[in-house]
Amino acid sequence: MWSMRDQFYYVLLPPCLFFIFLLIKWLSTIRNPRKNLPPSPPKLPIIGNLHQLGIFPHRSLHSLALKHGPLMLLHLGSVPVLIVSSAEAAQEILKTNDLAFSNRPKSTIARKILYNYKDIAFAPYGEYWRQIRSICVLELLSSKRVQSFRAVREEETALLIDKIKQSCCADSSSVVNLSEILAEHTNNIVCSVALGRKYSGDVAGGQSFKELLGELVELLGVFNVGDYIPWLGWIGHLNGWYGRADKVAKVLDTFLDLVVQEHAEGSERYRGLKIEGDSRLDFVDILLQIQRAGVVGFPLHNDTIKALILDVFAAGTDTTYTALEWIMTELLRNPKSMQILKKEVREAGKGKQGVTELDIEKIPYLKVVIKETLRLHPPLPLLVPRESTQNVKVMGHDIAVGTQVYINAWTIGRDPLIWDEAEEFKPERFLDCSTDFKGNHFEFIPFGAGRRGCPGLQFATAVDELALANLVFRFDFALPGGAREDELDLSESAGMTVHKKMPLLAIVSLASV
Repeated sequence: MWSMRDQFYYVLLPPCLFFIFLLIKWLSTIRNPRKNLPPSPPKLPIIGNLHQLGIFPHRSLHSLALKHGPLMLLHLGSVPVLIVSSAEAAQEILKTNDLAFSNRPKSTIARKILYNYKDIAFAPYGEYWRQIRSICVLELLSSKRVQSFRAVREEETALLIDKIKQSCCADSSSVVNLSEILAEHTNNIVCSVALGRKYSGDVAGGQSFKELLGELVELLGVFNVGDYIPWLGWIGHLNGWYGRADKVAKVLDTFLDLVVQEHAEGSERYRGLKIEGDSRLDFVDILLQIQRAGVVGFPLHNDTIKALILDVFAAGTDTTYTALEWIMTELLRNPKSMQILKKEVREAGKGKQGVTELDIEKIPYLKVVIKETLRLHPPLPLLVPRESTQNVKVMGHDIAVGTQVYINAWTIGRDPLIWDEAEEFKPERFLDCSTDFKGNHFEFIPFGAGRRGCPGLQFATAVDELALANLVFRFDFALPGGAREDELDLSESAGMTVHKKMPLLAIVSLASV
């Protein structure tokens, strides 16, 4: 039998324990105030929200944002990931808190291929990144340097036109694979300005340079579970991604070693040339001159040179050709826009063999066609992710250090609160409009913005404008098999860069100009 004292203790014990529990909770609240986190969809144990990404993450995240808002917190495995889906939220990340979000998250595959993050795109934020980005912006991608490659663009554009012309002359009803031709065109330009010559055949391992670049871009867009759930890193070996990355890295490294060696051995003829504005110097020549001069604050090793070359190709070739492919797709789907563009282009090039870069300034509709296509089809619908280096507030929400950030440029470009008839192709919306894609208007950011914005947009725009103007000037285009415009397949490929899933085919005929 319990004594009176035991019964007394028994009665007092529950309220005392409850009081202690409340006290501990109150003290913990004082030490760790409750954070105001962005809304989140429900998550599963271990994997978090990984299962909700889908094959096309930009579309899956768009659907989730419609339910949970323009600033949404996911958990991919053990990693908090902020999803940004509005211009206002993008401005807070890319401008207000740009410095806090200037780092890149770790990527096992990027580390394997890009010489342990020696490139610009995936290098951690810091002095090394600032130095190499400065080199590329000032010496490789400045307005003067882009202008110095004008002769290369014009020569390759003339070859593009001749190649299509031969197909027309051979058979007026032949179907032309525009996707393949445009990919080859951009690859040839980037090869010429970066390496000094074109590489169209096998370069190493029985693969063409174009195939290697395609595999490089595909691998960089792979979603690797091990980066989010470290103890599941073995899956990368099991599914073959790590093996493929190691193989591609080895083949590319062997090829780039030969390229650098060729340039080093032939560099004597360029020793007296100045870097700025000399079209005889390609990207590798310039980097080797900087290496010899020792003008940066650290040794410019060959691995850094090779990593920068890969950046130029991954960004310069794939995204530039992707934009051209979608531009031609939208023009074939929208014959009224095609007719307006034809009229302006052919008026500007009247009496000439082709349209020059000087003529392009007289073709305002060409520029707005490109803008409208980039609004609907940004080549990278999810901008390359960032990572916070400190605790910050975004739109009143607490974002912890180490949070990854994905900005859905695809969703922002289709926001009905910003764009009238957002799903429609209407280039006219950009006429007499100051909105551009240079990172100043956060409702339109196909090239990103802030410190981590794409430094090559001038180069890409120059290639696309000249090619598009001359294609429309010299040829008429129609869909094969008498297909209607609304029957053109707009299915997307999966990956970091979003191409058309099916090649763009068209019947091409010579225009009467």
